[in-house]
Amino acid sequence: MPETIHFPGTHEIHSTNLIPSSAPCVMLIFGATGDLTKRLLIPALYNLACDGLLSDNFALLGTGRTQLTTEAFHEHMSSEDQGIRKFHTRNTFDEAVWNKLASRLHYVSSNIDDPEDFKKLRDQVVQLDKQYQAGGNVLMYLATSPSLFGQLCAKLRQAGFNDGPGWKRIIIEKPFGTDLESARKLNQEVLAHWEENQIYRIDHYLGKETVQNLLAFRFSNGMFEPLWNKNNIDNIQFNVCEEVDVGSRGGYYDGSGVLRDMMQNHMFQMLAYLCMEPPASFAADSIRNEKAKLLNSVRIFKPEEVARNFVRGQYGATLQHNGTLKSGYRETPNVNPQSNTETFAAGKLYIDNWRWEGVPIYLRSGKALWKRGTEIVVEFKKAPIALFHNTPVERVSSNRLIFNIQPVQGIELLFQAKVPGPLLGLQKVDMRFSYGDAFNVSRYTGYEVMIYACTNGDATLFSRGDLVEAAWKIAQPILDYWKDNLAPEFPNYTRGSWGPKEASELLKRDGRHWYEVATTEILERLPLFKDSDPLLLNSLTMALRPITASAGEFILHRGALTKEMYLISHGEVEIIDSTGQVIETLREGDVFGEISILIATTRIATVRAKTLTDLFVLGKADFCRILRDHPQFAETMLKVAKERYSITLSKEQLMS
Repeated sequence: MPETIHFPGTHEIHSTNLIPSSAPCVMLIFGATGDLTKRLLIPALYNLACDGLLSDNFALLGTGRTQLTTEAFHEHMSSEDQGIRKFHTRNTFDEAVWNKLASRLHYVSSNIDDPEDFKKLRDQVVQLDKQYQAGGNVLMYLATSPSLFGQLCAKLRQAGFNDGPGWKRIIIEKPFGTDLESARKLNQEVLAHWEENQIYRIDHYLGKETVQNLLAFRFSNGMFEPLWNKNNIDNIQFNVCEEVDVGSRGGYYDGSGVLRDMMQNHMFQMLAYLCMEPPASFAADSIRNEKAKLLNSVRIFKPEEVARNFVRGQYGATLQHNGTLKSGYRETPNVNPQSNTETFAAGKLYIDNWRWEGVPIYLRSGKALWKRGTEIVVEFKKAPIALFHNTPVERVSSNRLIFNIQPVQGIELLFQAKVPGPLLGLQKVDMRFSYGDAFNVSRYTGYEVMIYACTNGDATLFSRGDLVEAAWKIAQPILDYWKDNLAPEFPNYTRGSWGPKEASELLKRDGRHWYEVATTEILERLPLFKDSDPLLLNSLTMALRPITASAGEFILHRGALTKEMYLISHGEVEIIDSTGQVIETLREGDVFGEISILIATTRIATVRAKTLTDLFVLGKADFCRILRDHPQFAETMLKVAKERYSITLSKEQLMS
């Protein structure tokens, strides 16, 4: 018998891959000519069709103010520059699958203020239901401005969309409210016309495989659950780092900010999945009940506590290396030139329950940062160093479990292992699981599983009304404090950095630091490691230590004997000679001190931060341990030392 697996957002999945298709339905999309539909919803439906997961008894009716015929709608969704051929996520485009799906796409223009247009939509849905034998099932997707959600729900009910056989369900996009009061009001408006079990409040982040895997990982692996508590975990870090700036979304973003746009929904949902108690079952309400308990256990801050535990930032204009000036947030179109809207936020939360008492939960998110990446880092408490008394071991690193959400999806476990040899030495090693390596699957938009689950009545991945309000209760005191108190001097961080210095100081006060997930691409840019083996580069990334230096702060002093190399992630440093003159300025991507990890030598110049500077540091001791662990790379490094730096070394000198 094949093994049966059941995870949220799916029905029973057998090892024979016999996955049932979505339930028959007519899908009615309001806002069908908008970006969300063409960029995400249509590609998601196409992916389901490619995988054989879209019911043959499915039809889509798009509607909006734009005057289009069904034929023109087809052309719009099929175009090379604006349609499926541009936004699909498959490795290759399947023309036959698209043509079959496109034949089931229909369009009717409508005006939300005209009751007759809703009757026209209702008649068209009934006609398509008969044509495609959808059993009366109707899925209504509100891909519109949030200000229209309540009005649409009322008019859909008044037009009779809840009548007749089959199920009737409504998907509501985020944001669900802009604060606690508006979220409560919207809940009242929606539930005045529809039942809670008909409302599916979507958060597309929960459609990402790695987010769903948080539950699978926790509750299908017995080795971790006994460790999942305050006795073993030191802290948890949630990081959503965006390289892009606000761009053309200035009008929306200036009334939102990162706390509303990212933390209150996406990050709090991930927090609930990672930290909730085991549910009674994987039934939707069992999981959502535990999520609600978790969010209701998060400490609600008083004003003075907000000031201590949360910081905010806004990016400013940045002069590029080529002399061009990239505008800051306040120069973005449709943004108030004196705006105090935060484009960065970092904070510390506490969960006041038995499992997590006293464990700090750190959250950080922002625009125009140094990379694109979403990670959850679970840092375990260190083993006692006293055990290694009278051994060569000088320090013990923390074990870390890292959930990589995007752009690469996977899980890493960082722990300590003995370095081969007669003496006791420790080195960090990495056990890594990648979805791309383990499963032969195409990249999804994140909406596939949401649409599929909704048609099958699985609400696990969707927010319930009480969950939405619980998340806003956490965010509201922070919003209130920021509204009533002057922002720090904005802008307070530059494009491409790790964010404002205050974010680093927030953790530094606790004796901790943000764990920056470095990539091998960072090291590949350096002459020392150019064309190196991926295994070596991966080992080195785990040894990189992040530091931040303020403008004017000295990083190195001439004559000092140090054994560290520095890689500038962002900012500028000045190289100062013995007379105190600045002889060179180094910038992002530059490196200094690399010879120090080849040979022990005194510094020939002083290095001072010219601006707020983010750096990665690689120490000689870590470098040597890695080479001892991977001796096959020692010859390569000796060759590099000679050819690129004119330094002749023996293997013993290099690794000592």
